[in-house]
Amino acid sequence: MCDNCGCNVTDANRHLLENDEHHTIEVLENLLHENDIQADHNRAHFEDHGVFAVNIMSGPGSGKTSLLEATIHALPPGLRIAVIEGDLETENDAERIRRHGVPAIQITTGMACHLDAHMVHEALHELDLTGIDILFIENVGNLVCPASFDIGQHRNVLLLSVTEGDDKPAKYPIMFRAGDQVLITKTDLLPYIEEFSMARARASVRAVRGDMPIIELSSKNGNGMEQWIAWLVQSVAEQKIAA
Repeated sequence: MCDNCGCNVTDANRHLLENDEHHTIEVLENLLHENDIQADHNRAHFEDHGVFAVNIMSGPGSGKTSLLEATIHALPPGLRIAVIEGDLETENDAERIRRHGVPAIQITTGMACHLDAHMVHEALHELDLTGIDILFIENVGNLVCPASFDIGQHRNVLLLSVTEGDDKPAKYPIMFRAGDQVLITKTDLLPYIEEFSMARARASVRAVRGDMPIIELSSKNGNGMEQWIAWLVQSVAEQKIAA
């Protein structure tokens, strides 16, 4: 998609095109190559500081920021977190996170429908990684382009809300193939949305990625949050051992 619409050219990587006289396809390939190099650089930063980086992806309105707010209060004491927020405009999401006393950097992408590694690297200059155990990177709400861009994360977490429909994994398989953990969110609304079938949603995920772990949860009433928190705590421990 990004190769067609040109949204892989962002303010953060535009300088890579200044002296490039190749054809369009070669330019795009160069941008993706440079993005991967920058992503590896970001990941090295995280690992040098013992930071577990999580890329949160989903369609718009699936509850990413609400999940982060609930996670802030559910994490055990001592786990230090920070958030990078990605959106086309406004600092609304970052402001919501800051109200909970958590550092949050907002990236406004303008026309770009995803974050890239260069944007994330610029945001890292505003964070003290020595004081962070988990860095949540909330990507732009989009079920296509974010899957194509490595940003230096260790894990991709995909949200699928019951308000979106249980067929989204089948419609957007590339996104779900890129995931490491699926969270089915807004489960408190299940009694009011008869069209959504949890069995169908799980089957749709399994058809795309048979080994994908799935957690059903609600940020509003807290159901399932303990499983999500346990996954995070275990992942942090594993990352610190690996680093």
